Amino acid sequence: MKAIIPVAGAGTKLRPLTYTQPKPLIPIAGKPIISHILDSLIAEGVNDFVFIIGYMGDKIKDYLDAVYPSISKSYALQSQRLGLGHALWTAREAYDDAEEIVIVLGDTIVDLDLKSFLASNCSVLGVRKVDDPRQFGVVELDEQGMIKRLVEKPSIPKSNLAIAGIYKIKEVPQLIQGLQYNIDKEIKTHDEFQLTDGLMSLLKSGVCMNVMEVDQWYDCGQKDILLETNAKKLEGVEQAFAKMYPDAILIPPVSIGEGCQIEHSIIGPNVSVGVNTHIHNSIISDSIIGEYCRLANVSLDKSIIGQDVSMNGMRQSLNIGDNTEIDFSR
Repeated sequence: MKAIIPVAGAGTKLRPLTYTQPKPLIPIAGKPIISHILDSLIAEGVNDFVFIIGYMGDKIKDYLDAVYPSISKSYALQSQRLGLGHALWTAREAYDDAEEIVIVLGDTIVDLDLKSFLASNCSVLGVRKVDDPRQFGVVELDEQGMIKRLVEKPSIPKSNLAIAGIYKIKEVPQLIQGLQYNIDKEIKTHDEFQLTDGLMSLLKSGVCMNVMEVDQWYDCGQKDILLETNAKKLEGVEQAFAKMYPDAILIPPVSIGEGCQIEHSIIGPNVSVGVNTHIHNSIISDSIIGEYCRLANVSLDKSIIGQDVSMNGMRQSLNIGDNTEIDFSR
């Protein structure tokens, strides 16, 4: 089995963070989003990956080559962002020999029985019920619970089952043929080549396709969801920091990177701190702090701070990109 990870998006909803780093490399609970995805797949025996890169793809490639040197991986460049279907079509030569594939969006973290999902006898989509399905690909089921129709961002949804960014496809040649047909015929939905339209070609040919409901789904494209995901994932992080930071109060759950200095501060709950960050005389809760930051005399709540940020003296809720210097003490 090959895993296809599309990571070509620009992450515009997370700017200014994504001006300087791609969304899949934003840290959650001590490691980048993409590592949460890869670690769960590798744990189930998946070791062959195709990454579809685009925006700041060199940074993603450098990270993966450095942190995951032992996995089999290849890269496909999506030079134009024309939809998920176009991304899969762009990378087709990297997986056209696979017996089956699993597709996981590079900004999506899901909790589900991955072992059962990957072992499914037919193609299967991860789904979850949502309050407003109009922003997602939507699954309509028949009386037997099998998929009968897929619609991308329907204006009048006939179902509240949203596709949760994870797919297992057994009919790889048929999927590529369907994507090729849509590209050749310029078949678009919402002005993009959608994967849902490609999958509809499989359904029309009689392919068996069912659903598995995911336990949790975090579409990490917005600040609030990033912070929520960080808090949820921190629940499983081992807490052993008290002796390392005797001059600080740490309220679990927290994740502290290597090389950090934390003095006269209260950190937590639900805080992730990147490596080599110094925090002095500060109070921080429900936040993500990047690497190589210098924070002094600050009070932060529900904030995301990028890398190499210097801040002194303020009380706010912020979303700050990398390489920033802020001084509110004057």
